[in-house]
Amino acid sequence: MTISSTESWLKSLSGAASTETTPEQQQQQPTNGEFGSAERNRNVAASLDFVEVDQGRQTPSAFGSADRSNGVRANGSSMMNNNNSFLRSGNERLYEAYNELHSLAQDFRKPFDAPAILVVGHQTDGKSALVEALMGFQFNHVGGGTKTRRPITLHMKYNSTCVEPHCFLIMEGAVETEVTLEELQEYIESENRRLEAEHDKFWAKEIVVRIEYKYCPNLTIIDTPGLISAAPGRRNSSQQQAQRQVEALVRSKMEQREYIVLCLEDTADWGNATTRKFVMQVDPMLERTVIVSTKLDTRIPQFARGADVELFLRPPSKLLESTILGGSPFYTSVPSGRVGISRDAVFRSNDHFREAVASREANDVHQLEKKLGRKLDSGNERSRVGVSQLRRFLEQLLQQKYFENVPSIVPLLEREHRGAAQKLDDTVAELNNLQEDRLKERGRHFRERFLAKIHTLMKGTISASPERFGETLADEHIRGGAFLDVDGQPLPHYSNLANKHMRLYGGAQYHRAMAEFRHVVGQMACSDISREEIVNSCGVDDVHDGVNYTRTACVIAISKAKEVFEPYLYQLGFRMAHIARRMLPIGMHLLQRDGEFLNGHDLFLKRVGSIYYSFIEQCEKDCIQKCLDDLKSTTRYVTWSLHNKNRAGLRSVFQQVSTSSESAAAAVGGSKDRRDQQKEASSTAEVSPQEQLVDLLEGTLWTRRLGSISEDVVAALVCRIFEGIRDFYVQSMELKFNCFFLMPLIDDFPAILREELERCYAEDLDGIFDVASVRSHLEHRQQHLDSELEQVKRLQTKFAAIHSTLSQPAMNRTAQSLFPTQENPGTKSVSISKKSTRQPLSANQLR
Repeated sequence: MTISSTESWLKSLSGAASTETTPEQQQQQPTNGEFGSAERNRNVAASLDFVEVDQGRQTPSAFGSADRSNGVRANGSSMMNNNNSFLRSGNERLYEAYNELHSLAQDFRKPFDAPAILVVGHQTDGKSALVEALMGFQFNHVGGGTKTRRPITLHMKYNSTCVEPHCFLIMEGAVETEVTLEELQEYIESENRRLEAEHDKFWAKEIVVRIEYKYCPNLTIIDTPGLISAAPGRRNSSQQQAQRQVEALVRSKMEQREYIVLCLEDTADWGNATTRKFVMQVDPMLERTVIVSTKLDTRIPQFARGADVELFLRPPSKLLESTILGGSPFYTSVPSGRVGISRDAVFRSNDHFREAVASREANDVHQLEKKLGRKLDSGNERSRVGVSQLRRFLEQLLQQKYFENVPSIVPLLEREHRGAAQKLDDTVAELNNLQEDRLKERGRHFRERFLAKIHTLMKGTISASPERFGETLADEHIRGGAFLDVDGQPLPHYSNLANKHMRLYGGAQYHRAMAEFRHVVGQMACSDISREEIVNSCGVDDVHDGVNYTRTACVIAISKAKEVFEPYLYQLGFRMAHIARRMLPIGMHLLQRDGEFLNGHDLFLKRVGSIYYSFIEQCEKDCIQKCLDDLKSTTRYVTWSLHNKNRAGLRSVFQQVSTSSESAAAAVGGSKDRRDQQKEASSTAEVSPQEQLVDLLEGTLWTRRLGSISEDVVAALVCRIFEGIRDFYVQSMELKFNCFFLMPLIDDFPAILREELERCYAEDLDGIFDVASVRSHLEHRQQHLDSELEQVKRLQTKFAAIHSTLSQPAMNRTAQSLFPTQENPGTKSVSISKKSTRQPLSANQLR
């Protein structure tokens, strides 16, 4: 059934009902805004919804009013009484169904909720006092400061037989406990004291109360903790923390799209948007927000002129958004004081409290009219002043939301029923599978599926979400460690490394990490060599006291290579182990998504994870040890066929020496005069190649005095040997990790996992599956699902019946037949006007 059909059904009922009252009877009845005269002010208690009269619950628009009842009896009392009972029972069933829906969402953490009124305001704005006035009795802890520290959900239900409020505290599992008002108030105050003792702590879990009362409206109201405006400064840090906690709690409640926000503003200037500013963070256009100006009795004396009152009652759009729910704000006053018999009590009983609320409303209307110099408009103005008007509006608004949401609730409950039934069947099947042979078989099946997922992740897949499971290179550095230099500082950012911004996992992430290792280590150059390092490496030979600069170069090169390259080996091992370990939760997620997960058997899953992690750790150790052996062999003995592969390498060494010699000669020549330079140049030109060779040998073999030529030769040889060790090291490390870390994960791990699990089966099957604990867990889950399924079934039946009633094609004709047009003696028959059919039926009429 669509929303429009529901509205048309309501409109048809409204139109049919309007034909039963004659113009003379309409003149006799008081309207919602007729409270101007002193006579009407004295009798205002008889016209408000929540004040007791002799004949029962009487409202201006209710079917039970005295004048209307007489008119109805004149036109067929039996038909009216039957239809009144029909409508009242139907609405009560609807309210009960939505109350149970709200409890279902709270108890079982369902992603939906029933429409409700969410009261939002700052401290001392009068939230709890207004809620009590709407209910017609006092129960809460009201006063200055933060009194409400947990949201309080009130499922209020009109019950004409309950002369006193009947309160039921709903605990975990939808268990109801009947409590008195005193016990309810003590429970709420004890919860507030407990949370206050925890240093301004607030709890989002709601206190749920169901109330049946003769003067209660059919509403679900959620009273939230008051918003806090903490002062700045470090000394107020505790209040600032409490402010953030309350705002987060209230914001999470406002984000429920089904909730109607009742925004309380304690202000006489609509430009001062204290609470609205916070509410508009969630509802920017205030399209599901009702604005209420509280403490109207203190506002009225602040207005000096009637124009100020006009501006307050009819604020322009520049001061108050015209898109608010209802089009205009409401204005309420609640008398201060508590109900009781103590010396400090102001009201003797709840009846006295309700009369005081009604009297305050009448007095507010009188004072407003006095300031304005005219009577309030019976339509927009009078219908917005007073607790009774707000209550009537909220009840009708919530009722409309209920009817509109019925068509969408039916399929939603059907989906939840299917989900709960499927979970219950799976739980029962798991309970039946808690036998030794079946447990082993299920464990083996899960093992093989898990191995298949790990193999798939290494080979490459897009089954897992990169947004959830992937890591960019920056994320990988944070969680798996970055490559650091010899001083322990992070290396510069790699601008040309491929896929560094992509979120990768599995084999793709392994390949990127190896590419980064090649990029970092493969381009490293030998650090500068000092003269002291060369001299200290010369030493004394056991045959002669000359210098073997080739040996000196080898000693320096292998020492620097070992110092530089060994830390990168451990960094690479830790990085690869991090990438491999990440595949375990990804594989478990894929198994759970595909319905192949072993639910409930946490010990078995932990054992599989433990075997996997142990294997990764062992592979890392073995691979690093093999890499260390290669590094040791490379830096233990210089093999020229590996470290200096061809003649071009030696030529490059002497080219570097020649270049250095020419630079030194140019530097020396700068300090001589031109004649000396010409003489030296002519003598150099006359030196034969043999003499140059003798000079080179003399400077590098027999003298221990370190010259520029000797230093350059050693430095060039060290760089050449270092580069040879580096190239061999990078290739060897990549080969070792591919062969002794990656391949064992694919080839050897399946056999090891099977062997370990079979050994656990033989030694301690109960220890690996923990049958007793699993059985207890499954039985508890079965009870939970049974309770959930029972509640969903009950709600499904109720909403299906309500939806079936609303969606009957002949409902409009049935409504018209229940309310036929009658002619009274001496009057003309009253037809259904188009204007009357557009008016929504009030909440009391639908009862």
